[in-house]
Amino acid sequence: MKHRASLTTSLSSYIKNHIYENGRRYHAYNEGKYFAPNDEAENDRLDMHNHMARLAIGGKLHTAPIGDNPQRILDVGCGTGIWTIDIGDEYPSAEVIGIDLSPTQPPMVPPNVRFEVDNAEEEWTYSKKFDFIHCRWMAGSILNWPRLVSRVYKNLKPGGWFECQDYDIMVTSSDGSLTAENTTYQWNALCCEALEKINIDHQPGAKMKRWCEDVGFESVQEEILFMPLGIWPKDKKYKEIGAWNYLIVTEGLEALSLRLFTKVLGWNKEEVEVLCAKVRTELKTNRKIHPLYKYHVVIGQKPNEKGD
Repeated sequence: MKHRASLTTSLSSYIKNHIYENGRRYHAYNEGKYFAPNDEAENDRLDMHNHMARLAIGGKLHTAPIGDNPQRILDVGCGTGIWTIDIGDEYPSAEVIGIDLSPTQPPMVPPNVRFEVDNAEEEWTYSKKFDFIHCRWMAGSILNWPRLVSRVYKNLKPGGWFECQDYDIMVTSSDGSLTAENTTYQWNALCCEALEKINIDHQPGAKMKRWCEDVGFESVQEEILFMPLGIWPKDKKYKEIGAWNYLIVTEGLEALSLRLFTKVLGWNKEEVEVLCAKVRTELKTNRKIHPLYKYHVVIGQKPNEKGD
């Protein structure tokens, strides 16, 4: 028993330790699996992201029609746990589990919510299946998306729902105002190049509907939303989303870039900081560009068993 207690303590200590690079803090568990930091600045940015994502879908927590009484909910890649906690409050009948590589969730949570430090790409060992599995903003962190979607399918109850919200990481514009001449485009293209070098798909959102259909999901629906980058839209809703996105991106430029550029592309920290400063300046001062990201919201239902 002493050996087991010691092993548990050592594992807990290892998970809660962190890696420090270029002045930022990163997860230690499965070190290097995800390129973004997990420090307070990044956690604040993720919480802003949660607010923006909810604005985009009308203030809701999800779009899948999961009913009023789900019993088990899994949040894959829960980040700070803000959505996990909110869904636990929304459905007090449900046992809610949030998993992430980083142990950055708050200690005080609703009694029906718990968090686990885990890698979603490793084998899933849940003893009971779920009514709803939610996955959001995992672009840039998954090596094998079809396998992950297959695991989601296998771990849902018949009739259960999956919802994935994710980006095409490559920034674009609907009016052609953003081109390869723009620093923002160049920075984003380099991010995508780095992800490709480490075999990470930077456009999972666009493929999610097909992946869901391939494993057997039914009633698969996709909504493609536009997330403006900046306050250029005339529409009030999209102007607000754009304002949040501007904060999220400009405050997160280094977080999104440092590890990818230094570890994969061979840049030094100073070069990354100079590029980020140029991007920040362009987004602040160039009113002629109308950058945006495509955001895919995909839902699918596992078929009910025959006879149900």
